[in-house]
Amino acid sequence: MKRFILRALVLLIVALLAYLLLWPVPINPAAWTPPMAPELTGVYAQNNELAKIERLRIDGFAPEDVAFDKDDRIYCGAEDGRIFRFQPDGTKPEVFAQTKGRPLGLIFDAAGNLIVADAVIGLMSISPDGKGTVLATEAGGVPFRCTNDLDVAADGTIYFTDASYKFRLTQLKEDVLEHQPNGRFLAYDPRTKHTRVLLNDLYFANGVAVSPDQSFVLVNDTSSYRVRRYWLKGDRAGQSDIFIDNLPGFPDGISSNGRDTFWVALVNRRDAGLDFLLPHPFLRKIVWRLPSFLQPNIKRYAFAIGLDANGKVVQNLQDSSATCFAQIANVVEHKGKLYFGSIGESAIGRMALTSR
Repeated sequence: MKRFILRALVLLIVALLAYLLLWPVPINPAAWTPPMAPELTGVYAQNNELAKIERLRIDGFAPEDVAFDKDDRIYCGAEDGRIFRFQPDGTKPEVFAQTKGRPLGLIFDAAGNLIVADAVIGLMSISPDGKGTVLATEAGGVPFRCTNDLDVAADGTIYFTDASYKFRLTQLKEDVLEHQPNGRFLAYDPRTKHTRVLLNDLYFANGVAVSPDQSFVLVNDTSSYRVRRYWLKGDRAGQSDIFIDNLPGFPDGISSNGRDTFWVALVNRRDAGLDFLLPHPFLRKIVWRLPSFLQPNIKRYAFAIGLDANGKVVQNLQDSSATCFAQIANVVEHKGKLYFGSIGESAIGRMALTSR
């Protein structure tokens, strides 16, 4: 009997090792050694400023971004494709449109159309009466897999991201564990209806924000914990550099207040386990096969920072409480208030912006 049990255990171990080591996985990890995560001290010192957020609830989940029309009405999208509209005071949420996909980034153009980065459908335009038009679904012959965020420049150009040309939004963890430059930064010209690839070496390309003087665009390089700057004007036009590096969390959305501050949403703090795994591609293949609860996962934490035009941290907003408005995906400043999108709430957030 003991011999039988021993043999069964050996077979079980062999089967487990075969599963962990030999079974094909959909990721092709590349080794990357991240910089040591900054401590939550100094400009990143912990605080409870975001405990002041009030929730504006919707009949839906995960409204990632927030946008405002010329009448100050508030818009957000939900994971089931619906786009909701609130009155300026945050009351009376109603369904404005249905993309039949997954609306992520939202911004209004000069003509009053809501431009949408839909992770499933692609780049879209929704007219004031709620009718949607698909603007683009591919660039350079490569289809979008996860159209993510966007901003509109003064000349009408739509700058946006395809977070990954390999993995869909539902495969976010695969893209993070693979850590390959699958993300792209793109520009759509509404006059020619042509989409150009500006950068194709991003690690989960995410939030986009045009500078107030229109000289550069910022794009979040989420899995590399940094923000890239793409120059539109001057001697460096067409080139890119690092705007801020080694952030204490994963940068998701980014927006400009049109004056002096770029707001960056850190959807999750850095994960020590993931940072340990990143230099080891083989270990990441094994981790991918483990149950989800044994893998690195998003934790409840609220984190947003403000950057000046030189990439210096000038605002630091956090909340670690169990009841926090967590997993903040976007921060948008509008008329003295901050509005927050989230991938973990059934509401958008709002809070008064205190003076520095």
